[in-house]
Amino acid sequence: MRWVGRPLPRYEDPVLLQGHGRYSADLAQGARFLRFVRSPIARGRILTVNAPPETPMITAAALGDVKPICPRLDRPDCVAVAQPILASERVIYVGEPIAAVISDTAADAEDLAERVTVEINPETPVVTLDQALAPSAPLVHEAAAQNTLIDARFETAGVVVAFTSADQVVEFTFTSGRQAAMPLEARGAVAAFDTASGRVTLSASTQMPHLLRTGIADALGIAESELRVIAPEVGGGFGQKMALIPEYVAAVWAARHFACTVAWIEDRLENLTASFHARDQRLHLRGAFDADGRLLAIDADILCNVGAYSNFPATCGVEPLMALADMPGPYQLTEYRARARAIATNTCPMAPYRGVSRPVITAAMERLMDCAAARLGLDALEIRRRNLTAEFPHTSVTGVVHDPGSYREAMEAAAQVIDIAQFRTRQQTARSEGCWLGLGMSVFAERTGPGTPAFAARRMVMTPGFERVELVIDPSGFLEARIGSSPHGQGLKTTLAQLVADETGIAPRDIRVVAGDTDRTPYGWGTFASRSLVIAGGACKLAGTKLRERLQAVASQVLEAAASDIEINDGRAFVRGTDLSIEVRQLARAAYHQSHRFPAIAETGLSAVATYDPYGTFSNACHIAIVAADGATGQVTIERFVIVEDAGQLINPMIVEGQIHGGVAQGIANALYERVVYDDAGNPLTGSLSDYLVPTMAEIPKLEIQHLVTPTDASVTGAKGVGEGGTIGAPAAVLNAVSDALAPFGVGIFEMPITPQRVLHLLREAERKAQ
Repeated sequence: MRWVGRPLPRYEDPVLLQGHGRYSADLAQGARFLRFVRSPIARGRILTVNAPPETPMITAAALGDVKPICPRLDRPDCVAVAQPILASERVIYVGEPIAAVISDTAADAEDLAERVTVEINPETPVVTLDQALAPSAPLVHEAAAQNTLIDARFETAGVVVAFTSADQVVEFTFTSGRQAAMPLEARGAVAAFDTASGRVTLSASTQMPHLLRTGIADALGIAESELRVIAPEVGGGFGQKMALIPEYVAAVWAARHFACTVAWIEDRLENLTASFHARDQRLHLRGAFDADGRLLAIDADILCNVGAYSNFPATCGVEPLMALADMPGPYQLTEYRARARAIATNTCPMAPYRGVSRPVITAAMERLMDCAAARLGLDALEIRRRNLTAEFPHTSVTGVVHDPGSYREAMEAAAQVIDIAQFRTRQQTARSEGCWLGLGMSVFAERTGPGTPAFAARRMVMTPGFERVELVIDPSGFLEARIGSSPHGQGLKTTLAQLVADETGIAPRDIRVVAGDTDRTPYGWGTFASRSLVIAGGACKLAGTKLRERLQAVASQVLEAAASDIEINDGRAFVRGTDLSIEVRQLARAAYHQSHRFPAIAETGLSAVATYDPYGTFSNACHIAIVAADGATGQVTIERFVIVEDAGQLINPMIVEGQIHGGVAQGIANALYERVVYDDAGNPLTGSLSDYLVPTMAEIPKLEIQHLVTPTDASVTGAKGVGEGGTIGAPAAVLNAVSDALAPFGVGIFEMPITPQRVLHLLREAERKAQ
């Protein structure tokens, strides 16, 4: 019996569905509550911070020598900037923490915070990319000339010649609006001080408990052994919860200082305005094509508005550097020039958000392909056929190695499902009746499971990558898998149990995956970058193989057979070709209580440890969307959405499809709905769900999903990551479909989100130009 490949129900779900899950806020009973006093303006000098007498208030002065958060890249084009835990002299974005108050209830703490008065001498902020890059722009940080925190460049030798010799050069500017991750559970933490040990246990809604412990201990100047970090149930993260934040440092400091349990539970206003944002980017893209439609070269100028500070540990380089390295995507080309800059502004800082820069660069590249096809008289399929990578392994122009994939095959399969010729006939009929239908596609490759080689290439001072797994069978025969990764809703514990089950012969029902507790798990890097199944799963497989050999050694002694003849399945060990067998629980009891009989496992017992640190592996997919655009209202409705995904070996197909569904929903939100808006003074205008438009089930169409499986040796399990693919590919497909729908009006879409107001504006502009 094999467990891999079966759509087992997630064993994490019953607890959650029955209301027994424990989130950070559930642990706050009996705690004293922190409430932060935040800057109401985007830029200015702090003059005074005052509170009524006897108000328990924490300021920067009270924190003393607590260090700021200062992530770094080891590269000359990077300017490191420090983020104070509490602002003391200046504020540089609305929502920056200035002080904190503490009280016995959340309501009392909120009332106390409203009585704190902060006097700030306001200054003119820079909010947009254009404002920040203006010649006389005020500097967000004195050390960052032209407000540039990173200025990365790449150029091959033949770029100029390629553009000079091109038959067609397609050029445009593409913009992406700022987004918020908007997890169902906002951030929160409960820091409990233990008077007996002097330790603090921090239960926090985080994706990276070990990194959070490291960052807080460094800031407070304490040993990591003095702090335990637990990630309880986490109600969505999407990257927003992988960064160290000042509020968590302040909470641990307060727990130590007041020798009590302290809770901070973020509300939605704080989450939308003062938590991390993402994707505020502008790309100027040029593509050189020959007469046959083959892409010769790309020239990209990438600007990323990264807000006021750099995030830890990914840094503000995560968006521009990923955009620079991954811009070519699944396409073959030999010449490339790019400049990628991280620009500081007086806005909320940025952090990774599901897909990071790839939804933006994929949308830009897929618009490039459609525009070039129109220019050259080719259809969208044919120009991609001529440019998609088909031979593997493939090394991109930036030096990134793609393991085997199905870039062309996925596109052809998706096109066959849709029947494009039939759609074009229906589209023409609809146009004659005043209905505007459009079809758009996107083809992309998603780098998943990147290990230290990938992150070292960015020259990160703190280089994430490896995962370590510890497997232990207890005397009852129950197996515990302790992982450094930290799931937050992806069903990872179920899929890892399936992997371990196949390697050890112990059924998933007898396997518990332990995660998210720095006292109970090996040091690991958490969950991000579609990495956990690839890397933690790889470590589980390697450790499982070792543990199986140790079980076979014990069984060979008990059953008096050669270890090579022992098979283990569904919790029993068998001697091949005989009816001799014994339960694993009996072997476990013997291994612990009669250990003198088993010298082969004297050092390890029934345990195994493995570490896995791969280069990474590429998933790929093709998305095709059919939309209807209403020329009177600007409303875009998605009629059909097809996905052909290649994520290698599917460990649990049901969980894979769940990841795709969630990712596509967020990608559609990126394309049509969600946008964080600031006014000219740097005030966020989208501080509630009345203003920040999140799609509901009514706006997300039924998804038609097919799977391809391309074998790869870049992942020891054969599995590739799938967590971000839906978010990466969906915006491009939707935007290309809207452009196709509006083509009779001469309207092309080079921005997202493309809201009804923007559709109407573009239609009016096209009408004006036509007059």
